[in-house]
Order: sequence, then structure tokens, then C-alpha cells
Amino acid sequence: MPDLLLELRSEEIPARMQRKAAGELKKLATDALVEAGLSYEGAREYWTPRRLTLDIRGLTARSADVRDERKGPRTDANEKAIEGFLRGAGLSSISEAQVQSDPKKGDFYVAIISKPGRAAEEIISEIMPGIIKDFPWPKSMRWGKASSKPGSLRWVRPLQSIVCLFGTEHEETAVIPFEIDGIVASNVTFGHRFHAPQAITVKRFDDYAASLEKAKVILDAERRKDIILHDARDIAFANGLELVEDEGLLEEVSGLVEWPQVLMGSFEQDYLSIPSEIIRLTIKTNQKCFVTRPQVGETLSSRFILVANIQATDGGKEIVHGNGKVVRARLSDALHFWKRDQGDLPDLETLEASAAKFGLDLRKPLDQRMAKLDTLNVTFHAKLGSQGERVSRIRALAAELAKITGADPAKADRAAVLAKADLRTEAVGEFPELQGLMGRKYAVLQGEDASVAAAIEDHYKPQGPSDRVPEDKVAITVALADKLDTLIGFWGIDEKPTGSKDPYALRRAALGVVRILLERKVRLSLLAATKDIDLLAFFHDRLKVYLRDQGARYDLIDSVLTPAADDLLMVARRVDALTAFITSEDGKNLLAGTKRATQLLAAEEKKGTVIADGVSEALLKLDAEKDLFVAIKAASAEASDAIAKEDFRSAMSALSKLRAPVDRFFEDVLVNDEDAAIRANRLALLRLIREATGTVADFSKISG
Repeated sequence: MPDLLLELRSEEIPARMQRKAAGELKKLATDALVEAGLSYEGAREYWTPRRLTLDIRGLTARSADVRDERKGPRTDANEKAIEGFLRGAGLSSISEAQVQSDPKKGDFYVAIISKPGRAAEEIISEIMPGIIKDFPWPKSMRWGKASSKPGSLRWVRPLQSIVCLFGTEHEETAVIPFEIDGIVASNVTFGHRFHAPQAITVKRFDDYAASLEKAKVILDAERRKDIILHDARDIAFANGLELVEDEGLLEEVSGLVEWPQVLMGSFEQDYLSIPSEIIRLTIKTNQKCFVTRPQVGETLSSRFILVANIQATDGGKEIVHGNGKVVRARLSDALHFWKRDQGDLPDLETLEASAAKFGLDLRKPLDQRMAKLDTLNVTFHAKLGSQGERVSRIRALAAELAKITGADPAKADRAAVLAKADLRTEAVGEFPELQGLMGRKYAVLQGEDASVAAAIEDHYKPQGPSDRVPEDKVAITVALADKLDTLIGFWGIDEKPTGSKDPYALRRAALGVVRILLERKVRLSLLAATKDIDLLAFFHDRLKVYLRDQGARYDLIDSVLTPAADDLLMVARRVDALTAFITSEDGKNLLAGTKRATQLLAAEEKKGTVIADGVSEALLKLDAEKDLFVAIKAASAEASDAIAKEDFRSAMSALSKLRAPVDRFFEDVLVNDEDAAIRANRLALLRLIREATGTVADFSKISG
């Protein structure tokens, strides 16, 4: 079966777009081919900075013939019905239709519509121009003379050539002819821009990939990543160092080079006085380089690793020299920021009012920055006030939360006051992703308590499902206060997430609260803290996501989670206990016994059957119903005691003892007795079962 090779070669594609674009190309092309009636055995996409490539194997040579029978009206139908049938079937005359007979319905018309299959070459040349012209780049551009014409080609960067070849593994391949804005598909590509700019004629994928490699282009991005990673590790090891690995940077750098050449540069030891995080970010952000560290210890070394796209004749000396100059200049700026942030601000007298408001010590640099943040009235959100006002709210929340978390109130207050101070530091101004971390470093330098310093960094955490959760009680307190203030504030101004849009990362904030409460075992009434039932429902949604990710069944979560449940730790404990219990023999008994009773009760409630307000012992006529009433009272009392001790497993075990008396009740007792009073009393007995088990979970929501 033939294969298809497609290459779209352009000017350099931004590294962040390459992987997704190659995947989009594969999906668009294969979907279109299948929709046109072709099938294929396999497809794989490739990308480099200058090309997107698609290798489709085992494509059918032509689409199948299609024969479709379309049933029409009876032969004695009126003229309009027959005309409508002819139009729909694409027939010009009723003589082109066939007549079929049905013993019951009589004779009727049938149109036989046959569509012959088409050659794959024809289909490919038809679908490819549309895929290329309508390609969903996040950003695209026009270029050249054609750009002035309406509907001209847009591409992420100027498209330079197209390769489109079709054929079997052992036969001659053919170019699939199509043209887009003057670019004609061919069998010619080009290698490395500098090392091998000559034209390369290709036949099929294997010879294409091999020819590119000879022309200093490694087509497979994963292989480029592997070369970079292993060469970087080796060069670091050879110099007595260890590579500080960075998957995101590795992905980006592999998208900047077609022929990776790993080199090592250096900077002066003096710059190592700058915090490692700043050095790493400076070198990564500005020069896309990796940092190294000694093989023992966590501090960085003064050597960095860069990846060039050229195999230089001087061994890379000039490339290393040029990168080193830029790195030193950037580190010089970083050192300046680091030192400035530890010094006094020039206008301390203007900060005294803010210092008094927050109890700040203007002899300390971080306190000065907090006072400056408040004095400048820096906006947090137009409808939610300034950063200073926000800190006041977080401070008040932290004071209340400290009573619950057991944090030292004075330390929690100090941490809340300084939590946002580093937003006015020059280091965070240059690298916003260092907020919190720099605050911690500056807090340590000015002698803050270790818990306070840790809380300044950790109050932003967790920032995602894999980020760590604060451990120190002060950090837990301020982290909860920060996230709750955000959520309460944006709910108050009706700025809630909609669909996939969440510009203020409120889902992340809510998940952060959920993770802190559950993983640090904090008992907090969210309804009391937020005073918003709609916001509580939002927390419930995040809780469901979290628990499902932990392996909990959705039906067990729903059976425990009531609209008013605002102690999420207790909900999680109930789900855990129910998960462990429901598969046991006792659990199966509880589920079976409860479901039969609650389903019958629900059916009668739906019909509007009268149910007594309570069970009257005088109306219990049969031993089975008397025994069930006694069993319910005993099981309820035992379960209530267990729930009071938060021993949900024991509560469920107690309730599971109802299985035998429930079964005997249904065997011996007719619930819908002719006597309305007895019937209402027996239904009230079933309601007692539902109420008793409902203290643990709503068993009607559990499948099985």
C-alpha cells in the first residue's frame, strides 16, 4: 500500500507552537482523508524550527465505490411527492428509479445511487490546499506581493516550499500536484540554512529523513532533545559538574535548533552571591541556557550550558564568547536588583502613615516595600481596591483562621502583613515568577522568624495539582486567607469562571483550598468563612475533581456530598470510609437492604401516598415490622454514637445489621395494606431506614 509524505517548510516557527502545530497537521490531514473514504495504517508527525512533516503509511490507493439505495414514495403517490424524491436522489426522470414490491405496502420507487471511488492522488490534491490555507495558527502573517490580495495565504512565518509525495515503498513515487499562492508542491526540500542550503530531491520518507540528516537537520524533535540532554550532562560531568535539568527549557531549545551543538560558557564567581533562582531565571529567560552545579551541594557553579545551531569551525569559541557577554550583562543587572532591594528607599518620610497602619518597622527593607505598596495605592482590581486594602483583608482573615489552624496569631499576622511586600522589589519586578520566594529571602535577611519567612513564600501554594502544600501552620493560615479572599472578592463582584475561561485562576485557588484542608487535615466551615452557598458549590466541584483524581468513585462522592456540606475534610473522610466499606459483605448488605426500602418509599412519595409523621408502635401488627422497628432504633443509636466519634466505618457496620430484618419485613409484610393508617405507618418505618442511613450517605445514588 502507498505512503504519503508531506513537508511544509517555512521561516523559523516559534518553538512554543511547533509540537501542537505538528499534531494539528496530523489530525486535520488524517481526518480529511478518512472522511473522503481512505484508510491508513499509521501516521506520525515531525517538526523542526523550519518545517512540519507528516509521514502517513499504508494509505489506500483509492476510495471504495459507494452504492446507496434510497427508498421513495409508492408508485401511485401524487406528482409532488415523486418530484421531491427525484430532486433528493439526483434523478432526472422517474424512469431512472427502480420499482420494488412490498406485500403489505405495495409497489414503491427506489433510487440506486452509485458513486465510483476516487484515486487517492485526486483526494490528496483536493484536501491539502484547504488544510494549509485554513491552518489554525494562534498567530499568523501575510507576506510578499500576494499579501495585498483578499484571501491570500496566511502562515505563522513565510511558507517557502511544500513537499507532497505519494507511492509505495518499492515503486517510483509521484508528486501530488497542488499550488497555494504560487507555491507548487514538489519533491524538493532544503537542509540546514547555513551548513547545507542546497536543494535536496527526495522520494519517500526514509530517504527524506536520511537526506536531511546528511544536510545537518535532525528531523525527530525527541531525538534532538535526547542529544541535547545527554551532551549537556556529559560536558557538565567532564568539568566536575552536574546539569540542572529543566524539561520546559529543553523542549524550547530543541525547537530552536535543527543541528544541536552543546557548548559550555562561564561567568565570574562574584555573581554567585546572587540567589540561585535569580541566576537560573536570568540565564534561562534571556539566553535560553542551562545552569550547572557542583556534583555535591545545591548551590550553582559559574558555568552555564548553551545550545547552538551551528557547528563552528573554531569549536564554538566565538559563540561561547558572545553568549558569555550577554549573560554577564544580565547578571550584572540582577546583582544590582538584589543589592538595591536590601537597601533603604529614598522617601521613607512618605511611608510613615502606611507603616503605622500595618505596624511596620521602616528600618527594615521589606517593611519599607510593604509601606510603599500601600502608599502608592497599587490597584489589585478596579472593583476590589488596592493591594494595601487586600493585605488588610487577608490580615483579618488570617486572624480568624489562626484560631482554627492553631497557628501563632502574632506570627500569622506578621506573615500576612509582609506576604505581598516583595511585589515592590526590583527582583520581582524583573521576574514576577519569583514573587513569594524573594519575599522569603529578604525576610530571612532582615531577621524574621523562620515560620514568617516560610509563609511569605508558601502562601501562594499550592499553585497546581502537583505543587507542594504548605506544612507550617502559619503558612497554612496565610495561604488559606489569601485564596479565600481572592474567591470571596471575585464572587462578590460576579467575576466567576465561565466555560474554559478563568482569567483570575479561581479554579486553581479553590483547588488550593481543597488540597490544604484535606492534606493538612484542617476542619473549616467554608459556608461560615465565605457566607456564599454558590461559592460553596464551586468548592464542591473542585473537591469532586480532586477526589476523582485520587481514585474515588463519582457515585460514592455524590452520595456523601450534600449541598450544605461545608466541612470538606469530613466529606473526604466519609468518602474514604464508604469506598473501603462498600465492597465488603457488610457494605453489600447495607446497600441492598437500604435500596429496596428507599426505592419503594420514593415511588410512593411520587404518587402522593400519605405517610405518617412518625411510627406508631400501636399500629405495628406483625412480628417482622415490630422487629424492624427495634432494629432501626438500635442501629440508629449505635450509628449516631459512631458518627459523633467520626468513626464512619463503624457507623456503616451498625447500619448494615438492618439487612436481615429488612429482608424479613419485605417477605412477611405487605406495605400497601388496605388499611390507610397501617400503610402510612409502614411507610414511615421505611422512612426511618432512609433517615438512619442518610446520616452516612444517600445510598440511592450508589450504583450496584
